[in-house]
Amino acid sequence: MAEQRAEGDDEGVRAAIGAGRTSLGIELGSTRIKACLIGPDHAPIASGSHEWENQLVDGVWTYSLDAVWSGLQECVAALLDDVERSYGVRPGTVGAIGISAMMHGYLALDAQGALLVPFRTWRNTSTGRAAGELTDVFGVNIPLRWSVAHLYQAILDDEPHVPQVSVLTTLAGYVHGRLTGRNVLGVGDASGVFPIDPATQDYDARMLAGLDELVTRRHPDLRVATLLPQVLAAGQEAGRLTEEGARLLDPTGTLRPGIPLCPPEGDAGTGMVATNSVAPRTGNVSAGTSIFAMVVLEKPLERIHHELDVVTTPAGDPVAMVHCNNGASELDAWAGLFGELASAVGSTASRDEVFGVLFRAALDGAADGGGLLAYNYLSGEPITGLEQGRPLVVRTPDSRLTLGTFMRTQIYSAFGTLSLGMRVLAEEGVELDAMFAHGGMFRTAGVAQRLLAAAIGAPVAVGRTASEGGAWGIAVLAAYLGAVSDQDGLSLGDYLATQVFGDAAVDVVQPDADDVRGFEAFLERYSAGLAIERAAVDAL
Repeated sequence: MAEQRAEGDDEGVRAAIGAGRTSLGIELGSTRIKACLIGPDHAPIASGSHEWENQLVDGVWTYSLDAVWSGLQECVAALLDDVERSYGVRPGTVGAIGISAMMHGYLALDAQGALLVPFRTWRNTSTGRAAGELTDVFGVNIPLRWSVAHLYQAILDDEPHVPQVSVLTTLAGYVHGRLTGRNVLGVGDASGVFPIDPATQDYDARMLAGLDELVTRRHPDLRVATLLPQVLAAGQEAGRLTEEGARLLDPTGTLRPGIPLCPPEGDAGTGMVATNSVAPRTGNVSAGTSIFAMVVLEKPLERIHHELDVVTTPAGDPVAMVHCNNGASELDAWAGLFGELASAVGSTASRDEVFGVLFRAALDGAADGGGLLAYNYLSGEPITGLEQGRPLVVRTPDSRLTLGTFMRTQIYSAFGTLSLGMRVLAEEGVELDAMFAHGGMFRTAGVAQRLLAAAIGAPVAVGRTASEGGAWGIAVLAAYLGAVSDQDGLSLGDYLATQVFGDAAVDVVQPDADDVRGFEAFLERYSAGLAIERAAVDAL
């Protein structure tokens, strides 16, 4: 992949834009909607973004659908403006489009496509009874955030909208459906809706039959299989942009209908693509509002673990996922506070500059956190058994409260729950050749990467595309759609290895022995201190 364009390449890029030899990826993340346009060499040409945030409404974490469409339109408009500003041409078409979004949650539509209840995101942890029963019936772990857990919990709670449900989908599937008129999901996103049978790369028929036995006791006419989107693997065409879809993305009418779309994917799948970790014995860590690790499996897990769930790559290969509801949001909050302080004393430092100073300070902090303890729990955390969260900073009287130690503790906190889940994978005998990391936390070179290596006890690689994230990943999946049509039988893994990442620079950091010992001490304190977090939930 071309890491950086040479001067004088503008004419070639302009020609590719005019000919539609580009791919557009759009990802609806937890805090930002981002669009990324890439050229034939997979290097970014232009981008656009829109900031947004989930809302806690009547005890439910949600986003309004009006915010989805206004955010998408602002994001696409910003990208088109960026292209025109940089290259003097406004694209009317692209080679292919891909839609990605945060996985899981509950988006239930009626037969006319209307939303029946507010969108319940992955962050909601109110599905404990349903997830427990389904785990027992299926014999595989069904996490609280999975779409089927939300549906079954609604059934158990006798919610009045259940008989009207005609479509159960994800946010990516919903947006894709409005753009194309097709009710489909990429296999990776679908694997967070309902378990996938690796032999068929479709929903597990045995488990669907088991669910029907449970559901028909309360709703005799309801068949869950009829509600689920069609499953497609990477490289399959998933529809074309309709006239209505084109207007939804770009009300100005510049973007024309007829553009093919790749299967809509979840942010976990696009993270795997963005880090070239779709082959067995590879894995990646994606750090954002949530933080999760994806490890491609060589063989099935031997036991059920509530810390792990099995999903798939965009090509349908089994993946063990360690998903933590709480990631970098608390770090963002502290950076905002320190940024206010900087402004109050007359500094003109940007938010990114403040973030960089704070992160680099962490390397000077005590390796074990210096007696400080922090929890980044803004919401519940299933891995540690908490239905709600309360962000905390706790210290002993003899602790060392310095900027460096404080920031190291905050970064350790972001990786604490992830480390607990990764240890379960290690106990299963799962081995890794490489762990790649991406997301905004890794923009400050050598800090979060080094501390993550200590937290998981393995080398961590970061590529130049680490901060591009899922929008770039889904743009690559859109480009793969065209590559498969040109080269029949080209696997996703081979495509990434040979055509996308063949010349990509990667920085690998080995675990530092002092950091590893320090994190071990921190994690021991972190595990014992979970009682404090539980008490805070009860008291506040």
